[in-house]
Amino acid sequence: MGDRVNHIKKLATATAAPFSTPDQPADFPDGPRLLAHVGSTHARLALEAAPGRVSHVQVLPCLAYPTLAAALRAYLSQAEVAAAAPVVRHGAIAIARPVIGDVVRMTDLHWEFSIAGLRDECGFDVLAVVDDFAALALALPHLEDRKRQVGGGCAVPDTPQGLIRADTGLRVSGLIPTAAGWTALPSEGGHASFSPVNHTEIAILRFARREFGDVSAERLMSGPGIELVYRALADLRGVPAEPLSVADIMQRALRGSCLLCDETMEAFCGMLGTVAGNLAVTLGARGGVYLGGGIVSKLGERFDRSSFRARFEKKGRFERYLGAIPTYVITADHPAFAGLSAILAERLNARVGKPPAPLV
Repeated sequence: MGDRVNHIKKLATATAAPFSTPDQPADFPDGPRLLAHVGSTHARLALEAAPGRVSHVQVLPCLAYPTLAAALRAYLSQAEVAAAAPVVRHGAIAIARPVIGDVVRMTDLHWEFSIAGLRDECGFDVLAVVDDFAALALALPHLEDRKRQVGGGCAVPDTPQGLIRADTGLRVSGLIPTAAGWTALPSEGGHASFSPVNHTEIAILRFARREFGDVSAERLMSGPGIELVYRALADLRGVPAEPLSVADIMQRALRGSCLLCDETMEAFCGMLGTVAGNLAVTLGARGGVYLGGGIVSKLGERFDRSSFRARFEKKGRFERYLGAIPTYVITADHPAFAGLSAILAERLNARVGKPPAPLV
């Protein structure tokens, strides 16, 4: 097993405190590295002082800074961070949008930057900027105890893995094994057309089409989608829909204080099961399908008891095939850091001509 694989495994279980083991890895010879996961609302930043040793994790509000460079400099200039890392030569940043070319424009944020310009402005020698979903995908094989299995099945080593994240949107991807390591698939699978499987979901689809000509899976399996499903079910049941946010709907469902809200979340879980099952058979994801994002994690045991797993397996002649594939909820606090660490290590290895580590 290569050094890169070992240090990703350690990083995947790291928390805000430095990772410590009896065989604590030596510090990087060129100093700590910056890891950052930037969303539309918050930027999560940390130092990686050695393979698998992450510390100084902080969450900064994006709107408090005029640029990403300003946020990075503010973090690196903090007394405790500067004491631990007077000079940071290398960094890796995961951005919540596809990264194509040098110029990055945030979709739901005012930040826009040139990767080369950001590297020079912050004084990095090497700076990797990647889609955060690719970083998350590359962390999957190394989450170890930072995941919770829902239902049965057993992962087959060195086989494709699926990844779904339902949050403000719906992201779908896969991780494919190759002779040189894992490859994350760039995908916009969340925009595939929604596929209803029962009369209730057909009614939800009809309602959604009144507002949107095309109804993708993301229209319904996301934060705004949950609000849409709630309104659709209220219309179907002939009751008035209250002006509830997704947080209101989830809270009422978890408290058991609103049958319509509970039905909404049950519909969400079932529809997500269909998407996950479709992804599993499309990729041949016998290594498992992983679920991330705040919605599923906040549902907790309510999600485990839902129709998700039954719907995941409900594929006619392929029920037995899907029954053997495990599904997991990601429980790691900062799972994208593991993938970022792998990407940066690989960039640095390529810089000095080292071959990539072999597949586990």
